Amino acid sequence: MEMNFFAFIIAAFVPMLIGSIWYGPLFGKTWMLQMGFTKASLEGTNMVKTLLICYVLSFLIAFALMPMTIHQMGVYSTLAGEPGFNEQTGEAFQLFENFTATYGDRFRTFKHGAFHGIIYGFFLSMPILAIQALFEKKSFKYIAINAGYWLLTLAIMAGIVCQWV
Repeated sequence: MEMNFFAFIIAAFVPMLIGSIWYGPLFGKTWMLQMGFTKASLEGTNMVKTLLICYVLSFLIAFALMPMTIHQMGVYSTLAGEPGFNEQTGEAFQLFENFTATYGDRFRTFKHGAFHGIIYGFFLSMPILAIQALFEKKSFKYIAINAGYWLLTLAIMAGIVCQWV
């Protein structure tokens, strides 16, 4: 199965792009208040280092979204261990080739990926953020700001991955 790595590169920029708006003009002041930050307390942060690390981590997220949004990956992973599959010979490989020729483009849209991104954001990211926030004694606003960011971010990232990988 061929992959378009350029789609991962683009998807990995999404968290930073959305974050600059989400934690900037949209909810920046409220988020800073919830975190107990001031502009002065944020000074001295090495933003190049922070953004570089965030980009690498975002690339990992984009890569992880592939099997979550592209259903054909399930067939690939099911058959990949069969004899001759990796050598592109044998019955399993031929079955996979026929399957992808017939069904390879099914559910490979931005809309479908975004749907899965929202599902994963709501059922995975939001509960993790909320559990952590509850133990950190953070407010509902804090949870809502961060969960909303990840819901939107994962929707767009998953849409890109599903459509173009």
